[in-house]
Amino acid sequence: MRRHLTNAGYGVLDYVSYPAGMLLVAPIVLHRLGSAEYGLWMIATAVMSAGGIIASGFCDACTQRVAYLRGAGKSDRMPYAIRSLMGINIMLGCALAIGAWIAAPYAAHQIGVSSRMPASESVIALRIASAAIVVRAVESVGVGVHRAFEDYSGTVRISTAARLLTLGTAALLVLMGRGIVSILAATIVFLFLEMIMQFRGLRRFLGSTPFWPSFHLGEAKVLFGRGFFAWLQALGGVAFAQLDRILLGFWLGALAVTPYSLCVQFAHPIMGFAASGLNFLFPYLSGRASHLSGDGLKHILLKAFLCNLVLVACGAGVLLLAGNELIRIWAGPEVARRAARILLPIVVGTALMGLSVTGTYAMQALGRFRTVALINLGGRAAMLLLMIELLRHQGLQGLALSRVFYGSVSLLVYLPLLRELRSGEKAWEHAAAQPIAIEAPEGSHP
Repeated sequence: MRRHLTNAGYGVLDYVSYPAGMLLVAPIVLHRLGSAEYGLWMIATAVMSAGGIIASGFCDACTQRVAYLRGAGKSDRMPYAIRSLMGINIMLGCALAIGAWIAAPYAAHQIGVSSRMPASESVIALRIASAAIVVRAVESVGVGVHRAFEDYSGTVRISTAARLLTLGTAALLVLMGRGIVSILAATIVFLFLEMIMQFRGLRRFLGSTPFWPSFHLGEAKVLFGRGFFAWLQALGGVAFAQLDRILLGFWLGALAVTPYSLCVQFAHPIMGFAASGLNFLFPYLSGRASHLSGDGLKHILLKAFLCNLVLVACGAGVLLLAGNELIRIWAGPEVARRAARILLPIVVGTALMGLSVTGTYAMQALGRFRTVALINLGGRAAMLLLMIELLRHQGLQGLALSRVFYGSVSLLVYLPLLRELRSGEKAWEHAAAQPIAIEAPEGSHP
């Protein structure tokens, strides 16, 4: 139990470290460099983040695979899975980086038109961000393998230290009179060092095994078969993340976006804390695939869901009681007045999404990436259609109500999970029945 609580604590730390650091550093950058430079920093950071998420979309499948092999006593197969993931991530990372590099001059022109910023500075910043996508893609392999070994303390300490050093250096560079290009150059240096440290930390589990990218036929087939749907879900998450605000701005104007965005921003930690705090459940269940009974799975999931419920209820309760006051302090009484009408449905919708965390991790641990992806993407697509219709007829209030619908749809993940629990079979037999990598002959190399 102590180990699970420790992993949960490190999961939360991993979630809060960057936004907490940004709260301290952002005012310094904004005050010293102005809103245009700060906006460029946020755009470049978004490119790094979105590109890194898409490039590392197969990592959950590898985490599940390595944890399963560890629990099944097939540790000799782990390097094949890790090297195959390395090859996939580098391939995706390079493709995205090249696309972002080519698009940089066109994006810089638009940025310069709206902010009167030199296009050359924007091009350099965006191209640094595009190069960082590849580093993020490789670094995520190390993070995923750490989690497969349920080593949250090691990987989170490294990532948290790198984030805080990056943000601290950004503040220092600004105080020294340097600009966004210098900040981004420092960012990619720290990201590269973080990548090295993540792989050095894996020596405790895998010795001096090299992780050069390669495609082992059997393991690559497993990763592509399961991971494609996890990658599709990551791609959909990035694509859909900003659509509601874009539609709102187009339909009702920029003024309406502010209260809605603030409500979403304040409500997001309800799901974020649940997802990060219970993230250890995914590798924990995956690693016990070879010997966990159906009754054992039910017992674990019941306890996990109760923890999930407590986390979500506490977060939602605090926000419903104090959310309006927090928004008033943050943005002023006028924005708080407009936000008061939409805070409740946004909080409820986010809380419902937060309650799906346990079911999502359990289904992914069982290898059901396709089911989770279809529910997630289907819910987002349906929300988009409902969002447009409600926005047309009810305006801002209708857009907020559409989030309640999406939160409700996310709970559908429990239906296939309950069907498995009622089947009376060992919960992990189906995961074991998934395509297993072809055994490499002795003396062969992947």
